Amino acid sequence: MSKRVLLHVGTPKTGTSYLQDVLFRNKRTLGEADLLYPADRFDAHFLAALDLMRLPWGGLETEAIGAWERLAEQVRRWEGTAVISHEILATASRAQAGRALESLGHRDGTEVHLVLSVRDLVRQIPAEWQENVKHRSTISYASFLDQIRDPARESRIANWFWGVQEVPDILDRWGHDLPPERIHLVTVPPPGGPRDLLWRRFSGTFGLDGLDLDLEAERANPSMGVPETALLRRINRSVNRVLEPPDYRPLVRELLAHQTLSQRTASPRLALPPDVHPWAQEVCASWIEEIKARGYDVVGDLQDLIGPEPPTRFADPDQPNERQVAGAAVDAVRALLLENARLRQSEERLGRELDETRAALSRSYLRPTYRLREKLVRRLQTGRAGRGLLKVYRRARGRSSLSA
Repeated sequence: MSKRVLLHVGTPKTGTSYLQDVLFRNKRTLGEADLLYPADRFDAHFLAALDLMRLPWGGLETEAIGAWERLAEQVRRWEGTAVISHEILATASRAQAGRALESLGHRDGTEVHLVLSVRDLVRQIPAEWQENVKHRSTISYASFLDQIRDPARESRIANWFWGVQEVPDILDRWGHDLPPERIHLVTVPPPGGPRDLLWRRFSGTFGLDGLDLDLEAERANPSMGVPETALLRRINRSVNRVLEPPDYRPLVRELLAHQTLSQRTASPRLALPPDVHPWAQEVCASWIEEIKARGYDVVGDLQDLIGPEPPTRFADPDQPNERQVAGAAVDAVRALLLENARLRQSEERLGRELDETRAALSRSYLRPTYRLREKLVRRLQTGRAGRGLLKVYRRARGRSSLSA
C-alpha cells in the first residue's frame, strides 16, 4: 500500500469541528481500515498547527512546542493513509506550508493530497465576525466589515480574515508544489439542502465511505443569533481585563457561547448587510473562474460559492433588540448559577473524601508508620485526584480560618 497523506487545511466555519470530532472518536475504526488519525487528544492537530506556525494563542503556544514534529513523525511511520485536519492551517505562509509538506514525506515519495473546504463569503463573513467575538474581540460588526473591505488589508482583522478565507491565495501557499489532481475543494452546500450532504462530500474525499462510524457529534462550534452575539461582545468589554484565558475558555466560550446562547434558535440570525452582498458575490465569482482555470478536483458544486440572497429583514447586531438581549442575558446568568452550584457540590464531595482519607490515616487500628504517611501524602500530591483533594482541603482550611 502506498503512503498517502490527506492534509485538510480549512477553511474555518465549513464543518471542520464536526469532521474532526468524528475522526477523533473513531480513531480505532479508522485504524482497522488502514487510516491513521494521529491524535492523543481532541485538539492535537490544533496544537500542531500552532507549533508549525509559531502562532500565539492565549498561552497555548507553550503547550504546543514540538507538537507538529510529533504528529509528522507518526505520519512518517504509518504505511497507509494518514489524515491531518485543522482550519487554522489555512493561514500558514508559503514557507511554513513547505516545511509541513517536507516533514510529512512529500520529498520522499509520500503522496500528499491537499483538501480545502470552502463556503461562500455571504455566510463566511458574519460567521468570522462572530468567531472573533467568541475569542474575546469587542470589535463592532460595522468596523469589522469596513476593515475586511479595505483594499490595503493592513489591519490585524483583515490580515487574519483573508489569510484563512481567500481561497486562491490559500491554494497558492499550500498547493504550489502539488499537481492539481491532488488538490481537492469540498464546497459547503447552500442552506435548505440535505443535512448530511456536506458529510457525504467529506466522507468521499477522505475515503470514509462504507466504514461503520459513530457520527453523533460530541464537539461542535455552533452559531449564535444576533442578540446573543451582541451580549457576548458586551461581556467581553466587561471581563477582558480581569478574566484570564484559561478561565475565559470554559466559562465564556464553552459554557455561555456554545452550550447556552447557541441553543436560543428563535433569535434572528446573523447575516451580511444587503448593501455588502454585491461586493461579496463579485469576489466569490472571481474565485470560481480562477479555480476552474487551475483544474482542481471539486467535490460539490462551485456555484455553492455564490451564496444565498440578502435577507428580507436585516437584524443589525450593533443595534440589537434590547428585549432579546435581556432574554439572552437571563439565560446566561442561569447557566453560570447552575455551573457554580455544580462546582460547589463537586468541591463538597472532594472535601468529604479528603476528610475520610485523613480520618482513615488517624484511626488507631491502622497505626501507619511515618514512611507510610509520607507515601500516602506524596500520592495525593502527584495524582490528579489527589491534587484536587488537597486543593479543596486548603481552600476549606482558608475559609474556616477566615470565619473563625
